[in-house]
Amino acid sequence: MTELTFADLGAMAGQPLGTSSWREITQGMVNEFANCTGDDQWIHVDVERARLESPFGGPVAHGYLTLSMLSALAMEIGIVPQGTAAALNYGLDKVRFLAPVPVGAKVRLHSKLLSFERKENGHYLMKTENTMEIEGADKPALLAESLAMLVPGPQAKT
Repeated sequence: MTELTFADLGAMAGQPLGTSSWREITQGMVNEFANCTGDDQWIHVDVERARLESPFGGPVAHGYLTLSMLSALAMEIGIVPQGTAAALNYGLDKVRFLAPVPVGAKVRLHSKLLSFERKENGHYLMKTENTMEIEGADKPALLAESLAMLVPGPQAKT
């Protein structure tokens, strides 16, 4: 994808912004997430029990782990326009976890621009539709509409 400008994004609602590279979900990532959040359910961190008792046949990533990957994967895609002084997470309008992500699976992000609005303070509110695909799976891991507040810097083309 070519580098975007604030001026470009105003006319791009409904268009895809790009697709990230594949990222493998490792047991180490899942364990670190569990340690950080305190969510140490056995379906995530007890590999042997998950293999024996889980309906998924092994451990799966936390839904919020996959959700937390949106920002980094969106940055990889390059959705932040040139000349941005700050890109701030503004929240989520909708999130749906559609399929579990088994440890060892690869995921990637598809992002589409839903809207791009200039606010009175000169900032811009960007709304994107994000689909986290699981390699080889019929259903995506998640769908999320995310919001970012973008602050243009002095070099930004608005």
